[in-house]
Amino acid sequence: MMRTVITNGTLLDTESMTLVGERHLVLEGDRIVDVTERAPDVEADALLDARGRFLMPGFIDAHVHHVITTMNFARLLRMSAVERSLGMAKLAEGNLMRGFTTVRDAAGDVAGLIKAIDSGLCIGPRIVRAGRALSQTGGHGDLNDAAQAGAATCACQIRSNELSHVADGPDAVRLAARAELKDGSDFIKIMSSGGVASPTDPFDAIQYTPEEIRAITVETDHRHTYTTAHAYQPDAIRQAIEAGVRCIEHGNLLDAPTAQRMAELDVAMVPTLVTYRTMQEVGPKFGMPDSNLAKNQGVFELGQRSIGIAREAGVELGFGTDLLGEIQIHQNTEFAIRAELEPAANVLDSMYRVNVRLCHGEGEIGRLQPGYSADVVVSDINPLDNLAGLAEPDAALVAVIARGRVIVDRTT
Repeated sequence: MMRTVITNGTLLDTESMTLVGERHLVLEGDRIVDVTERAPDVEADALLDARGRFLMPGFIDAHVHHVITTMNFARLLRMSAVERSLGMAKLAEGNLMRGFTTVRDAAGDVAGLIKAIDSGLCIGPRIVRAGRALSQTGGHGDLNDAAQAGAATCACQIRSNELSHVADGPDAVRLAARAELKDGSDFIKIMSSGGVASPTDPFDAIQYTPEEIRAITVETDHRHTYTTAHAYQPDAIRQAIEAGVRCIEHGNLLDAPTAQRMAELDVAMVPTLVTYRTMQEVGPKFGMPDSNLAKNQGVFELGQRSIGIAREAGVELGFGTDLLGEIQIHQNTEFAIRAELEPAANVLDSMYRVNVRLCHGEGEIGRLQPGYSADVVVSDINPLDNLAGLAEPDAALVAVIARGRVIVDRTT
């Protein structure tokens, strides 16, 4: 069993969100087995000196997409299975190289990718998955042209693509949710409003009905998990949470009364601010259609405002990015954006506590303690003093260890 020892690093205690002084970590296999103040008297297969540096648990991104391997959506729909698979593997590796040892995939068929990572065919983070999202016809997850062969001819018909199941009516959405849960999805994602990246729906559209949403949330309740919803505007958010949805993705148009109701119902929200700014800046370069860029106008600014509204109401915020294809390289920029809006300790709590809960990772990830997964980031950056410094992973990250495997080592 591989034993890795990391010495002399200043450790971030993510429970108290304080730096607790120099510590030494002993990793055996995929577990942390010891955290000591005194140098451990053990033989090490790999020794990393972290003197003058900071030790953090592996980063956690609560909103990624592996199946969207390019922002050129027309090209994406024409990709072969081999092209798509290789693209997904590349995105997974990128997550890991940037320090994200756990990610929550928020829509897409990634079962094969998870198997490939677990078997060593490629490297990547721990993936917690929604599986295919559920979308109504003409909704945010409906990638089909109405003129295409295979368009639905009756309400009971479910049409599936790599990203989503297109299903209408309580019976169809119930079946789609049950199918995803049977196949191993950790939670269910639904599309409750229009979106920036979808081809046909208005951004401000409200999607699904309370009866359809309730049919889905009953199924996730019965499986002791939860339903999350892609939703931007207050009406869509309110409809979703009153029907049992327990997390909102994005929420950029959130208002104070809706935030208050979210807090009352203990509904979390995962902001994904970096994607809107980055799409507007570099989307045209990678072939993002003009119609989608038009829908993206102003969404970043509204999302910044939503952070304060949510915090004021007591809504728990996660930490996500939602970057698509080529622009996923900007993943760490979310640290800098959030650092401009709230204290570093709050942002780190979003990642290391709220995200852990959303990933069903309690006792497994998010802390540097014996028994936890051996996911460690070593950085020259003090995360409490300069969280924005983590935005440049090549410069900021000295080492990344994922489940005991050293992925990045710049300590020498």
